[in-house]
Amino acid sequence: DMRHFHSGMGTRESGIGLVGVELGAEGKTTVIEYVKPSDLKRDMNETFSEKFPHVQLTLSKIRSLKREIRKLAQEDCGYEEPTVAMAFVYFEKLALHGKIDKQNRKLCAGACILLAAKIGSDLRRPEIKNLIDSLEEKFRLNRKDLLAFEFPVLVALEFKLHLPHHEILPHYRRLLLTSYNQKCQ
Repeated sequence: DMRHFHSGMGTRESGIGLVGVELGAEGKTTVIEYVKPSDLKRDMNETFSEKFPHVQLTLSKIRSLKREIRKLAQEDCGYEEPTVAMAFVYFEKLALHGKIDKQNRKLCAGACILLAAKIGSDLRRPEIKNLIDSLEEKFRLNRKDLLAFEFPVLVALEFKLHLPHHEILPHYRRLLLTSYNQKCQ
């Protein structure tokens, strides 16, 4: 498969098998090699595992759980972006401290949402019940296990539920962008 591209020098050169050749600004070319999504995912998980060997979940699993947290808290229960961002920070702190594993990941996620909702929103008893009902249904959690897990998560977070802005803002910005993009579609 021969592909011709313009090198910006006024001549035509041929490259063999160059896929993804683009003519950029000022006639410069870039070659972006195609990578299968599964290979990219594997490489990202390996890099993450090398950097954080004590973390028991893969990066893709952490990201997947954060999507579930956002869907349940924001879409299903109507919590605002700051509350969801707080739940993300709590969850990531637990993950990076090696506290989350395959067996407790949903309980940790549920406890993070529950704590963030309690801190970040002015909840009344019926709203807490609705949140716990949603966590039970969507995350397939047992109510007693969830409530029993709340305190160990609080201890693992060293009771530091009021977070500095610099920890929340990156998540908050991304959540706002996601919400905006969903409304525009």
